[in-house]
Amino acid sequence: MSQLQTGWGALLGGRNSIRSIALAGGVGLHAVNVYLVTTILPSVVADIGGLGYYAWNTTLFVVASIVGSATSVRLLETSGPRLAYVVAAFVFGLGTVACALALTMPMMLAGRFIQGLGGGLLVALSYSMIRLVFPESLWPRAMALVSGMWGVATLVGPAVGGVFAELGHWRAAFWTMVPVIALFALLAFGVLPKRDREADGARGKRPALPVAQLFLLSLAVAAVSVGSIAPDPLSNLAGVAIALLLLFVLMGVERTAKQRLLPRGSFSLNAALGPVFLSMMMLAVTVTGSEIFVPLFLQVLHAQQPLMAGYLAALMGAGWTMGSIWSSGVQGHRVGRNIRLAPAVVLVGMASLAVLVPGTSIGTWQTLAPICVALLVAGAGVGIGWPHLLTRVLQVAPADEQGLASAAITTVQLFATALGAALAGMVANMAGLIDPGGVPGTSATAMWLFAVFAMAPAIGLFSAARVARARQG
Repeated sequence: MSQLQTGWGALLGGRNSIRSIALAGGVGLHAVNVYLVTTILPSVVADIGGLGYYAWNTTLFVVASIVGSATSVRLLETSGPRLAYVVAAFVFGLGTVACALALTMPMMLAGRFIQGLGGGLLVALSYSMIRLVFPESLWPRAMALVSGMWGVATLVGPAVGGVFAELGHWRAAFWTMVPVIALFALLAFGVLPKRDREADGARGKRPALPVAQLFLLSLAVAAVSVGSIAPDPLSNLAGVAIALLLLFVLMGVERTAKQRLLPRGSFSLNAALGPVFLSMMMLAVTVTGSEIFVPLFLQVLHAQQPLMAGYLAALMGAGWTMGSIWSSGVQGHRVGRNIRLAPAVVLVGMASLAVLVPGTSIGTWQTLAPICVALLVAGAGVGIGWPHLLTRVLQVAPADEQGLASAAITTVQLFATALGAALAGMVANMAGLIDPGGVPGTSATAMWLFAVFAMAPAIGLFSAARVARARQG
């Protein structure tokens, strides 16, 4: 197959260019919103109160995103690609307006929940539509482009949120997103197909929503999130234990359910899908969990101002994006090589950070440069394998569950994000971030956090090897 048919020119040229912008824009809106809200949330609390519910802004958003991603299968089959995208954008925009108008924290949380539903729909639909609007030869590059929007968001979100927070107009940060959401909805309406021929052929056989599994998965996310913000280690561990129990129950329900949340074989390491999803989780949880605390480490231990610390922390996301773009063009046996290489590179980056970050400095570039390289390496490792793992999901999923597999990509990634954030909070509490706190507590937290999260890519070495050896579907 020629490079003309598989290269970036084929994806970003002609009619495909507009389709790429529409799909990447949906993920970009969701991702920018995540980092924007993280930046302005202290200003929100200072204005309308609700410090006790601070963490629930993230918890409710992630839970709603998971529900939205699972609902995307039904929405796509019912409405077709064009209308489904518009509906998702409308729900996301409605939640954004609700956040901008919030006068109390309960109103803000309601808006965040609606935002999460729309955001989960947008992300899941973008992955689903890749297989509908592009040939399979372009899937890896399309996956890289769409997932790479998270790297872009790490630069745009904090910048936009930071400007409005410093000006004292946090509501304007939400309002600026509304016309952008409308623009991308109109763009998608104009370029995406009206109907999904696969769904039309399966009309009359549409499954109901997997309500029981969604409820169990949401409870598991909530258990880890609530447990992680408790001040004592026992509560932290109890939250994780409850979440694991709920996940085991979920696995049992999935085995016999007529309405599935994930495709067949997702929970089995002996099936084709199981090692793929495990590899995805081990890579995603490493970066999404550890990057939360990087700005704090750089400020307390290496004398960086908040803005600079935020942008240095974004090097992980930037590395992820660059790794994805570089790796997406790989074909043939080199795909398996990159899948094997990904966790090894992440492990090197995390181990380096465990050594470099805990020390203290006055923030000279002699000290910061190695840390920056390690951050880039950790992110790039995820990117090296990411587009091929996502493509492999669609290649090996059962033929009658392709739509479910597309939505599962988002569900698994969102769950990994929530799990990583919660576990990072647990490790930080147990390592002494609050007690003894200060420089000693922060230094110990940095060492333990990167060391503990290095275990994820270490596990990923084994699952990635199985994925690379398996024959593509």
